[in-house]
Amino acid sequence: MTCEEFLEFCRNIPGASVDQPFDGDFETYVARHTLSRKWFALVMLHEGRHIVNLKCDPQEADLLRKLFKGVVPAYHMNKTHWNTIILNSDLPDEEIKRMTMNSFALTDKRK
Repeated sequence: MTCEEFLEFCRNIPGASVDQPFDGDFETYVARHTLSRKWFALVMLHEGRHIVNLKCDPQEADLLRKLFKGVVPAYHMNKTHWNTIILNSDLPDEEIKRMTMNSFALTDKRK
């Protein structure tokens, strides 16, 4: 999955929006809940590759890190509750979508 495909997927989640909140940074995107503004995905360019931070249940986070080379402890976030996924790696698109929807649910303040 490319960065553009990932951002388009996030934009199409009902109740989600995507923006670029950091002045002068045109490579970082935040996908968030429209009402609460709480983040569920952070997209960055790191060492020439697009990466995405997603919230995850700690036990599942560890399992995913063992299953996929493209899932590592979160870059610049809590490594227990967040994973970094490397786009265009060994993760199937459907798994990225599943992980994104899981992050969306975990960060929903209404629950």
